Amino acid sequence: MKVLLAHKFFQLIGGAEVFFFETGRVLEERNHDVIYFSTSAEGNKASPHSDYFIDPPNYSEGSFISRVLGIRRMIYSRDAKQSFARLLAETKPDLIHVFAIHVHLTPSILVAAYEANIPVVMSCNDYKHICPNYKMYHHGRICTDCKGGKFYKAIINKCCKESLAFSVASCLEAYVHNSLGIYRKYVHTYLFASEFMARETERFWGVDSFRWGILRNPFNSKQFHVSESCDDYALFFGRLVGEKGVDVLLKAAIHAADIKIKIIGNGPAEDSLRALAGELRLTNVEFLGPMWGDDLNSILSRARFVVVPSVWHENFPYVINQAFAFGRPVVGSDRGGIPELVSHGERGLIYAAHDERALAAAMTELWDNPVRAAEMGRVAKLFSDSEFNDERFYQRLESVYKGVLDESSGPRR
Repeated sequence: MKVLLAHKFFQLIGGAEVFFFETGRVLEERNHDVIYFSTSAEGNKASPHSDYFIDPPNYSEGSFISRVLGIRRMIYSRDAKQSFARLLAETKPDLIHVFAIHVHLTPSILVAAYEANIPVVMSCNDYKHICPNYKMYHHGRICTDCKGGKFYKAIINKCCKESLAFSVASCLEAYVHNSLGIYRKYVHTYLFASEFMARETERFWGVDSFRWGILRNPFNSKQFHVSESCDDYALFFGRLVGEKGVDVLLKAAIHAADIKIKIIGNGPAEDSLRALAGELRLTNVEFLGPMWGDDLNSILSRARFVVVPSVWHENFPYVINQAFAFGRPVVGSDRGGIPELVSHGERGLIYAAHDERALAAAMTELWDNPVRAAEMGRVAKLFSDSEFNDERFYQRLESVYKGVLDESSGPRR
């Protein structure tokens, strides 16, 4: 099978890129011919198809006219469509699998796929298909204001990067894509990593109005090993931004003073979080800064448990995969796909987001019951090794691809 994978970046930036590259790796290792399409940028990985890559849009610099043209291009790029069409004509893939394509590639490439009569599956790792700001979250609250096609709410809320200009552009983008029927007409099957995101999409688009399936993120859990013992600390690791709920964790630390909490990561909220810890006079919280690879794994593998206090609807947090792979249970909020992974009482505990006392109580429950915490960690490792490995991922991916190809010779239906 010859598969074309498209994503807006061709270098590791975050979890979305891990999903993209790992999908390609798994396919290539099983002798599939994999073709790539993305944007050109310094630091990109090597690709035999890089001549077809396009320059990313520039809509934040230059003259007013150039910025306007940049915004137009981020909505529907004719350059991307033409380059993608040439790549399709040259390589003739059986199927196209797209990931995050908005702004940089734009859904114009879906139209090119449709015109070439090649079916498309789309993995959604965020909410951009239903929400102009990707997150259904802004200014400290969950938001579904744009439901029913009310995309002008993005301008009223100024929810896209807290910028009026970006919010206007994203609003226009959503209206154009909606009017062209981009998402209904040109994508054969949607793939979601969580049941939550699938059901939330149904709430916006209507039940049975589109094809979808579950494809959890690729992750090879078996390569990690469980430490025989643990040290006396709980761990948060991730980007320090408002929606991650680290401020809730700091407030919970007041009510769980016996629990030592280590925080790994950096981001725009780091200074305010450190200031909050100072204001609260916390002596049980330690900021370790960013860590990666073996340095992170060394801390993670010996934690009592991991805390995921997100206040937005996380789709599928990789941090939970990583925690489970090391046999660490998770205390997580009741947002997005977190409860699906944790399964309250089995692989950790779930509490109501924003409720620092409930978070403190959940942490204390595992802290005071190390035997129970260890058992949850053991169950988490068994689950992770069974569900998250290359073979399991490939079986699901191949099943989706074959189903699409068997059902239709193209996306027209």
